[in-house]
Amino acid sequence: MVSDSAAAVAPQGTDDGNASRSSTDLVIVTGVSGGGRSTVARALENVGYYVVDNLPQTLLLEMAELAHAAGGTAKRTAMVLDVRSRAFSTDLTGAVKALRDRGFSPRIVFVDADDKVLIRRFESVRRAHPLQGNGRLADGIAAERELLLDAREQADVLIDTSHLNVNQLRARIEEMFAGEDSRRLRVTVLSFGFKYGLPPDADFVLDARFLPNPYWVPELREHTGRDTEVSKYVLGQHGARTFIETYARLINTTAPGFEREGKRYLTVAVGCTGGKHRSVAIAEELARRLRDVRLAASAQHRDLGRE
Repeated sequence: MVSDSAAAVAPQGTDDGNASRSSTDLVIVTGVSGGGRSTVARALENVGYYVVDNLPQTLLLEMAELAHAAGGTAKRTAMVLDVRSRAFSTDLTGAVKALRDRGFSPRIVFVDADDKVLIRRFESVRRAHPLQGNGRLADGIAAERELLLDAREQADVLIDTSHLNVNQLRARIEEMFAGEDSRRLRVTVLSFGFKYGLPPDADFVLDARFLPNPYWVPELREHTGRDTEVSKYVLGQHGARTFIETYARLINTTAPGFEREGKRYLTVAVGCTGGKHRSVAIAEELARRLRDVRLAASAQHRDLGRE
């Protein structure tokens, strides 16, 4: 089925087709079991790749053609090869050559680790090696190394994960395959009304109800925190700017730690009674302050317009 679809959308023999295929960013991920393929796959997803896991090697070309035809997010596709697949073969060289003959420019990432480290990892999760059979763990590892010898030799990126933890491996991949903007923590400052409930995805919850409510000012009641007159009123209240500055410093201080731990999205919820005046004004200003310190921040307003 995949083969027929790929053939239909990918006519061969045209220079223009080959030239356009070279713009499709293909990454092939393989390596020893227990080496960290799944971590590499998640890291590539973090930086915008469409990841196909456990792909049989015989379907590399068909998948590449489908990614090329689909365009959009599929223009950056990572294909993870798993020795456990029954269709796995040792001829990765031939498969990669077929891709290049068709005009693609794949990069091969191979993850490896010392035998002692692999044994410890398998034992820690109480799993057998996929090629172990009735033998020992060491037998399965040795068999896999033999199977993957050619793949390792032709890898564009070889990463030994023996002394890397999950976060360090993820960071390494993101540094290799993403620009700075893709790796940055993205902060959403979300205004909301307490009477409608807390946002379930909030990482921080800020309460702006200590400030006077513009709702009780007749000329401000029908306006929102996005309007200049309401914003000036809210931000002009005693303690408002100190409140914003305090949380801006807190978020800026903790952001590098969140990034090191692999968090890519942070939601800072700012609440007031109805989510129309105070929380909206505070959220807009806090997002602006965070952008001033070079964080990728935007303001969103969950309950604005619900009244």
